[in-house]
Amino acid sequence: MMDGIFAARIIAYFKGKSILVTGSTGFLGKILVEKILRVQPDVKKIYLLVRGGTDAKQRVQEESAQRQMDILISVAKKSCSTILGYYKVIGTELFGLLREKHGKGFQQFVDDKIVALAGDIVYENLELEAPLLDELAKDMDVIVNIAATTNFYERYDVSLDVNVMGVKHLCHFARQCPKLKMLMHVSTAYVSGDKEGLILEKPIKPGETLREGTYLDIDAELRLVRDVKKELKLNAGGDDPNKTERKAMKELGLQRARHFGWSNTYVFTKAMGEMLLGEHSGDIPAVIMRPSIITSVMADPLPGWMQGTRTIDTLIIGYAKQNLSCFLADLSVVPDVIPGDMVVNAMVAAMVAHSGERGGAPPPVYHATSSLRNPTTYGVLYQAGRRYFYQNPRVGENGEVIPTKEMHFFTTMASFHLYMIFTYKLPLEQSYRMMMMILMQILHLVNLLLCGLFSRLYNDLNRKYKFVMHLVDVYGPFAFFKGCYDDLNLERLRLRMAMKTPEDHMFNFDPKTIDWEEYFYRIHIPGVLKYVCK
Repeated sequence: MMDGIFAARIIAYFKGKSILVTGSTGFLGKILVEKILRVQPDVKKIYLLVRGGTDAKQRVQEESAQRQMDILISVAKKSCSTILGYYKVIGTELFGLLREKHGKGFQQFVDDKIVALAGDIVYENLELEAPLLDELAKDMDVIVNIAATTNFYERYDVSLDVNVMGVKHLCHFARQCPKLKMLMHVSTAYVSGDKEGLILEKPIKPGETLREGTYLDIDAELRLVRDVKKELKLNAGGDDPNKTERKAMKELGLQRARHFGWSNTYVFTKAMGEMLLGEHSGDIPAVIMRPSIITSVMADPLPGWMQGTRTIDTLIIGYAKQNLSCFLADLSVVPDVIPGDMVVNAMVAAMVAHSGERGGAPPPVYHATSSLRNPTTYGVLYQAGRRYFYQNPRVGENGEVIPTKEMHFFTTMASFHLYMIFTYKLPLEQSYRMMMMILMQILHLVNLLLCGLFSRLYNDLNRKYKFVMHLVDVYGPFAFFKGCYDDLNLERLRLRMAMKTPEDHMFNFDPKTIDWEEYFYRIHIPGVLKYVCK
C-alpha cells in the first residue's frame, strides 16, 4: 500500500484487464475510456453498459454523417442499441488523439477493445441474459460505476432506481466475479449537504442523515414511492396521469431530501448509494471517489473539451449571450471545481493503490476537490470571463458585435428575492389587475381577444417567474456554499505519485498545479463556447 505509484505501474496495471464501465456515454466516462485505450493498448476488453431501446437511439449526435455511416457499417452485426451507445463514446473530438495515433487502424483497434452491452444497472441482472452475465463475471477484473442521474430535481423513483438500487445491483454482480480486483464507485462531494467548515473524507454510515433525530431507512423510502404511485393511480382524475405522477415524484424527491437534511434529490440519493455500497460490497476491493464540480479537461488529451453544462457554466453562457443581467452568487465564495482529467487521473491511481485489497471495512473515500489545497472564487471566474469577452467579443446572427456589459451579483437570497418581487412579481400583479379591469369594462369581441392576449402574456411571465424562483430554491445553496473539502486521503495518494517523467505528468491530479484564472480564461471558457454553446 505504501510503495510509489509511477506512470509505468498504472499503465502496466491495465494490461490484459477486462473492465466494465457504467455511465460511459457521460463526460467522465468518456475521459476514462479514452485514457485507458490510449495509455494501454493491450487492455483486454472494455465493456460499456449502455441503456438500450429509444434512449440509445438518441445518443448518436457528435460527428459528421460520413463518420456515422463508416462506424455503423463497420459494426453492422451489433444490435442497434449497442451500435449507437458504442458510437456515442468513441465518436467525439475527445478521441482525436487516439484516432491520430492509430490512423487507418483506429476503427479496428476500438472494435477489438470495446464491447458495448445493451443493459441497465436499474435491473438486478443488469438487463443482461444469464449466459452472458456468467461469462462476464468469469472475465471481469475491474468495475467502474459512473452511471448516475445528476438532475437535482429528478423524479424520486428514477433517482432511487439509478443512484441507489443501481449500486446494489452492481455489488451483487461484483460478488459473482471471482477475479475482480477493484470496484470504483464515483459519487459526489456534495453528499455532505450544506455543511460549513472542514468536511472530512469519511464514509456515510447506514441510516445516517444530516438532520438530528432522523434515521434513513432505504427500504422504507422504496415502499413510500410504491405506495404514493399506487395512490396516484387509484385517485387519477381527468388530468394526464403520467404528468401528474411525474410532478408528484419530483416533489416527493425534494420533500424527502429536505426532510433528512439534503438540499436536492441528486445528492440525497447519491448519499444513499454510498450507504448501500458499504452494506453490500462485503470483501470486494472497493473505493469511493467524490469529485466536486467537474469542469473541462485541463491538459490531457484535449484541453477545454467538455460535455453538458455545469453549475458554474450558467454564468459563462449567460454572459456570452448577454441575456443574463444578474446572477445569484457571492464573488468571495469558493466554488469547489476540479478538471475532468484530474478526476480520472485520481480514479486510476486509487484503483492501482487499492487493487485486490480485501476486508470488511468501509471502502476508502477520496475527495477529488480543490477548495482546501488551491481554492478559487466566483470572482476569479467572473474576472476571467470579463477579460475573455472584452478581448473576444461575441458576434450576433446579424453580424454585429454583442457589447459586453457588466453583471450585477446578488450576494444574499433576501436581496435576490426583493429584486424578483419588485422587477417581476409586482408588475405581474399590476398587469393582471389591469387586464381584469379591461375585461369587465369592454365587452367588444376585439377587446375580448386582446384580453385573451394579456392573459396569455401574464400566464407566460408568471410561469417564467415561478420557474426562476424554483431554480433558485434548488440551486441556491450551491451559490453560497461555505464548506471546505478535506482531501488528506487524496494528498497521501498524491505524495506516492512520482512526477519525474512526461508519462508521470499524464496522471497529474494535484490541484495546486492549476492557475485558475489562466485555466478559466484560456481553457475552460473557450471550451464551454466551443463544445457546449454549439
